[in-house]
Amino acid sequence: MATAALPALSQIDAPKLAPQYPSHWLLGVGPQFQKDAMGTFFRATEHCGDVARLRFPLAPYTAHVLRHPDAVRHVLVDNQKNYGKQTRGYEKLRHVLGNGLVTSEGEFWKRQRRIANPAFHRERIAHFSEVMVDCAGKMLDGWQARMAKGEPFDVSKEMMRVTLRVIGLTMLSTDVEGAAASEVGAALDEVLHLTVNRIYDVVSWPKWVPTPGNRRFTHAQGQLDGIVNRIIAQRRESGEEHGDLLGMLMSARDAETGEGMTDEQLRDEAMTMFLAGHETTANALGWTLYLLSLHPDVERRLRAEVTGALGDRPPTLMDLEKLPYTDRVIKESMRLYPPVWVTARSAIEDDVISGYQIPAGTWVFMSQYLTHRDPRFWENPEGFDPDRFLPEAEAARPKHAYFPFAAGPRKCIGESFAVMEARLILATIVQRSRLSIVPGFRVEIDPTITLRPKNGLWMTARAA
Repeated sequence: MATAALPALSQIDAPKLAPQYPSHWLLGVGPQFQKDAMGTFFRATEHCGDVARLRFPLAPYTAHVLRHPDAVRHVLVDNQKNYGKQTRGYEKLRHVLGNGLVTSEGEFWKRQRRIANPAFHRERIAHFSEVMVDCAGKMLDGWQARMAKGEPFDVSKEMMRVTLRVIGLTMLSTDVEGAAASEVGAALDEVLHLTVNRIYDVVSWPKWVPTPGNRRFTHAQGQLDGIVNRIIAQRRESGEEHGDLLGMLMSARDAETGEGMTDEQLRDEAMTMFLAGHETTANALGWTLYLLSLHPDVERRLRAEVTGALGDRPPTLMDLEKLPYTDRVIKESMRLYPPVWVTARSAIEDDVISGYQIPAGTWVFMSQYLTHRDPRFWENPEGFDPDRFLPEAEAARPKHAYFPFAAGPRKCIGESFAVMEARLILATIVQRSRLSIVPGFRVEIDPTITLRPKNGLWMTARAA
């Protein structure tokens, strides 16, 4: 497929303002963005092209939606030093995640990243594969009664539970299941829901104002903080080494300064992993199972690969190289339903992208959901075709036409962990069950901080 390219920056003589998407004279795109942010991005780029300017309400906030892979590369890789995280979304996320790797910036982020990097080396996380497979197997054991009765259940909730259990065991050496899983899951849901409201609301009250929403937020966040802070304190007191991610972070030292993390920094990083480390992988798995239920030809091919490689035994880390189609299925699912559906940055200094001015202080939005469905780079973009990710097909596309884990220095540190987990859990599910979407159930996307199914994914399961 031919691929369009943006003009080279060196060929641009007189940058101009990007086309502005028509909006209300006072409120800008605020009302439609609050109602349908993803649709606003689609309509803006359809109307304006690869760089669309948006005006937000009641304040001099301007944003640009960037659709082209070259623009994504420019912001996240080539000129990434000019783009920070001083956006409304990250401001509200800091209330939840503190100053962890997702939300921090500058020299502090560089230091934290240096300390954390060794904990996420493939060799260090490899031994977590057994935990992932064991958790998936126990989840399947719990499906047996439902399988026998043909009883529908929400697969998206099941994926949240299993990935929450995985992150609890691998990060904190704590088994989050049963009532504890329900409590933690409910607290996470509440925190995410209220954070999204704060991002989209034209006016949001400070945290200290005792509104009903603020009280609910404080209570839910207190539950999560209590779990993490208690475990950190117990570790400090006992001095025991558990071989989990928290232990690796506690023992890690900055290669340049020899310093470790404070308890506050450990809390922020642990909360970041706790939230991002299970939410995104759960969504990726849920959407994958949904797509497989709609495409029996892909499901049969996937099952044949898994069965041929594993037989009846559970998968191991060493089996992953025998499951290339499994990997492509997950990649294609994350193309259509990227768990993180939009990435935002703020321009520190004036810049130029595709001949258009990007003034200092303005925001830029790069939507994975939007770029992953651009027909210039993806033939039949709404279709589900894992072979788009054969090596020769990937080589023919611009690299940043696909960026589910972002790109550049700020690329997700947990990518290897997430990919390993998704492949092992998917192989376990396919090996032991066949899932079908409940006839007539309407699946809707809910593009909040992550890309969730709005009303769940109600499916039935039968033995494979």
